[in-house]
Amino acid sequence: MRWSHSLIRQHHCPLFFRSLLRRCARSSALRPGEQLHAAATVAGLLSSPSHFLLNALLHLYAACSLPLHAHKLFDRIPHTHKDSVDYTALIRCSHPLDSLRFFLQMRQRALPLDGVTLICALGASARLEDDSLVPQMHVGVVKFGLLSHTKVCNAVMDGYVKCGLLGEARRVFKEIEEPSVVSWTVVLEGVVKWEGVESGRAVFDSMPERNEIAWTVMIKGYVGNGFTKEAFMLLREMVFGNQHGLGLAEGSSLSQRGEPRFKSPLREVTSSSAKQWLEEEKERVFDNEEAFCHVERASHPQSTASGFEFLRVKLSTFSIRQYVEHDCFRRKIPVENPNEKEMLYSCGFGLNWVTLCSVLSACSQSGDVIMGRWVHCYAVKAMGCDLGVMVGTSLVDMYAKCGRLSAALMVFRHMPRRNVVAWNAILGGLAMHGMGKVVMEMFDSMVEEVKPDAVTFMALLSACSHSGLVQQGWQCFHDMESVYRVRREIEHYACMVDLLGRAGRLEEADVLMRKMPIPPNEFVLGSLLGACYAHGKLNLGEKIMRELVQMDPLNTEYHILLSNMFALSGKADKANSLRKVLKSRGIKKVPGMSSIYVDGQLHRFIAGDKSHPRTADIYMKLDDMICKLRLAGYVPNTNCQVLFGCSNGDDCMEALEEVEQVLFTHSEKLALCFGLMTTPLRSPLCIFKNLRICQDCHSAIKIASDVYKREIVVRDRYRFHSFKQGSCSCSDYW
Repeated sequence: MRWSHSLIRQHHCPLFFRSLLRRCARSSALRPGEQLHAAATVAGLLSSPSHFLLNALLHLYAACSLPLHAHKLFDRIPHTHKDSVDYTALIRCSHPLDSLRFFLQMRQRALPLDGVTLICALGASARLEDDSLVPQMHVGVVKFGLLSHTKVCNAVMDGYVKCGLLGEARRVFKEIEEPSVVSWTVVLEGVVKWEGVESGRAVFDSMPERNEIAWTVMIKGYVGNGFTKEAFMLLREMVFGNQHGLGLAEGSSLSQRGEPRFKSPLREVTSSSAKQWLEEEKERVFDNEEAFCHVERASHPQSTASGFEFLRVKLSTFSIRQYVEHDCFRRKIPVENPNEKEMLYSCGFGLNWVTLCSVLSACSQSGDVIMGRWVHCYAVKAMGCDLGVMVGTSLVDMYAKCGRLSAALMVFRHMPRRNVVAWNAILGGLAMHGMGKVVMEMFDSMVEEVKPDAVTFMALLSACSHSGLVQQGWQCFHDMESVYRVRREIEHYACMVDLLGRAGRLEEADVLMRKMPIPPNEFVLGSLLGACYAHGKLNLGEKIMRELVQMDPLNTEYHILLSNMFALSGKADKANSLRKVLKSRGIKKVPGMSSIYVDGQLHRFIAGDKSHPRTADIYMKLDDMICKLRLAGYVPNTNCQVLFGCSNGDDCMEALEEVEQVLFTHSEKLALCFGLMTTPLRSPLCIFKNLRICQDCHSAIKIASDVYKREIVVRDRYRFHSFKQGSCSCSDYW
């Protein structure tokens, strides 16, 4: 669009520009809005606040999620020309703390408040997850007499849920005269998050009406907690409906057997055959995981989507914020063809991009690649080869975090469009796998396509840290501000401290931390403390520990780390004393837990676990495995295990045997044994650990990969370890 001088002179009236700017704001059209901004500036129309063009521009940039631009325009508007709508626009688009600051300014100026303003302010409070802010906002809702507004109550409940105050959310829910489907869904999300999927399913079954968000919350809960088969069953019901809930287009005919049919532009498919297809696909995944390996190549441009057009749904995309503000997604949707007067009752719901991304996110967190592959297959068949940037990025993230890095790279390389988020996903995935050199090479290609942001440099520094690339890390750290104009944040300093600490340059890391322009937080100090433990720097570790205790006195991880440092340095008295202090305060250590998927079912183990139904078989396999590992050269590293009240330096054979026995029953080894006895020979295994893998388990699994001729992938709290033929992808640098 070009704005000629004649056009500006012809339509220089402020009303003309204000109308166009409002249209741009409604459609979030940034480019033409910026051109209008420039044209209005050239015409000299922004000098007079009475034209309200600054207000219109404020709304444009707020609608386009550009809070800095909106703030600058807001500051130029005189107080006499600012109203509640302007403040609400800023509250909606700003950082939560800034949003609340603008809300307080509204109250100080005694501007009128409506439901939309309170919903936006409550959303900001919820994002901060401060359990003291939401109750104060709730008091304001009562004071302004807005408890009768269901949407405002939904926002109050959402705030309580985000803060973990589920009881308060339930009280608000009971006070709503006619809860909407959104109200039910907010409660469902809270119950699933804070009380578990079993309680959540009870709420889900009692809902008088369900929408896509409710189904997605429940399915995501199942996937995140390892209930893959239950998630598949719920997916089948969501997409194809249950036997009693399959609707029909009015006047549509039945098949000869009386079965309702899906309407499709290609062919008619009976509902029973559709459900049978999904059931067959589910069983095929569980029976043979390799049967779905071809799905990882489905995004190739030459791939063709098979005739599953009946899965396609015509649902408008939406954002979570719009969903909270508007009751949308009813089961009854109008047919797009205006010539058809009838209403189509959907046979269940389809999976739109929001549902797909949510389920893939749950797969990423839980490591459920089976469900992730199924979602990938569904997306290709329903959407075609071009899955869009958001679904494509979610797939890249899912495959990378599930240990399928080759699949993540394949999906990424064949994405027709890639933004900075997609690039960050693949760089972060490569960083977790310790492929620092590949990350640096890909970064050179990235800057030719998109502009890197703060997350990009976190991935780069993390990759350098896991690969020992100190010089490249320093170069990235310096180039952030000088070359790419990206401001350093505390997370980047934490990555840099971690990089130097892993490389043994602790003094340099300590100097960098002390010179930070902002005070170090527990993540920066925690990284340095971990480096002190790895390199035996006890004095510096004690110094860091004192600072950490002041920040977070209830964090057991740091206490245990320092206690182990004392024990390994021969100061058993100090180690035992520190643990006694923890015990007297009632502070318990977070137990290490390892998980493994077998036949679509998640199996979890903790150290010394004997709760599994096949405990006897697992421990028999463990004894056999330890014998084979010893013959192959495995020697237990007793320095990795410190027993309370016992020094590893004691000349006590019983104490040494006890330490070794504890090492043998670490959760990683139990999960490994279960995988070895329940999966086909030489098939790969993937284990997920909630904490950092210990050195003894790392050594044992390295040898096991060679003894059993298997690839064993372990995802711990920080990175991936891919064990193959007696070596690890980390090259023993982690």
